Amino acid sequence: MTALLEVHAVTQQFGGVTALAQVNLTVNRGTITGLIGPNGAGKTTLFNVICGVRPPTSGSVRFDGVEVNNAGVHERSAMGISRTFQRLELFWTLTVYENVLVAAELASHPNPAEIARHNLELLGIDHLADATAGELSTGSARLLEVARALATSPKLLLLDEPASGLDERESEQLGELLKQLRDRGITVLVVEHDMTLVMGVCDEVYVLDLGVNIASGKPEHVRTHPDVIRAYLGAQVGES
Repeated sequence: MTALLEVHAVTQQFGGVTALAQVNLTVNRGTITGLIGPNGAGKTTLFNVICGVRPPTSGSVRFDGVEVNNAGVHERSAMGISRTFQRLELFWTLTVYENVLVAAELASHPNPAEIARHNLELLGIDHLADATAGELSTGSARLLEVARALATSPKLLLLDEPASGLDERESEQLGELLKQLRDRGITVLVVEHDMTLVMGVCDEVYVLDLGVNIASGKPEHVRTHPDVIRAYLGAQVGES
């Protein structure tokens, strides 16, 4: 496998606060990679560095063989990086179809209408095309955000807690969707707290705690790693 995304020794500081400290992460082409950790671990901050919202304080980000530290959000989007957000950021007064159409038009697709319809069908929400985004359930809104991200034809899709607010059945459907995307050649990096989803679909998993890499590897390795159990999985078990 070849690397599509390489994060090397990335540190991100905000004043006197270190949100990320020497973080390393590699996402191979055609895989689903999970990024997990407790709240405040630095996961969304790392997404922001990868997407170009802010450059790292130190370290480097390489995408498709090119260092992109100085590339902005729009440049990285044009290179093939697309994302969803932890807090839904849809055009709430537009229809489902219009939300995806706008993304396809911004990506300068020659046939944005066709792209919009295709992605709604792929996500299984084409029957909601004429509904406004504000009318959707949380589960359908999450799928719409994924459809909109896919409308830019990304090489790398970053998903920030896509299962948030979903019930068990919807989470299972999301897992099957992620596998379909991988099978279609789309590389996925997903931040998620649903451990059943992460362990069921990810090829590799990275774990952050307080901005530091504490473990990485195959799901079965990460699941039993003592540092992960202490920092994250063990905390969840204790909440029952």
